[in-house]
Amino acid sequence: MARNFGLDTPRETRRSLRPNYDPEAFGRLSERFARFLGTARFLVYMTFFVAFWVCWNSLAPRDLRFDDYPFIFLTLILSLQASYAAPLILLAQNRQADRDRIQLNEDRAQNERSIADTEYLTREIAALRISLGEVATRDFVRSELSDLVDDVVKELRSNPQADTK
Repeated sequence: MARNFGLDTPRETRRSLRPNYDPEAFGRLSERFARFLGTARFLVYMTFFVAFWVCWNSLAPRDLRFDDYPFIFLTLILSLQASYAAPLILLAQNRQADRDRIQLNEDRAQNERSIADTEYLTREIAALRISLGEVATRDFVRSELSDLVDDVVKELRSNPQADTK
């Protein structure tokens, strides 16, 4: 009995032998790992680990040593660690570059909006200045009134009879 689904019904996921993984979770894990590899704590841990390994396999009794000189097993472990660390660090750097690119685009868009706002405000201020150039200001009115008062005082001084009328 075959079920007939329309286009509005999602298909069931098919089973596969390949493992499913969440790329975001893997990316976050790689970033945490890369962040840890770049710390002094990691360097101290690795230094103690290698120093202990070398001391144990050099100074312990022969029957308790597990990696005799020239420490081939230690070299293998460090090579394996480096072979996994390098791609994880590159993945973390790529994710950071993607975030930086997105942030740059957002900053660029914000700058364009700020420039447009500044240009608009500049035009508005210029229009206000032009409008205010046609309006009588307080200082202009004061100077005109002061001139009129001076004219009236001069007129009164030159014609004292106008006071008595």
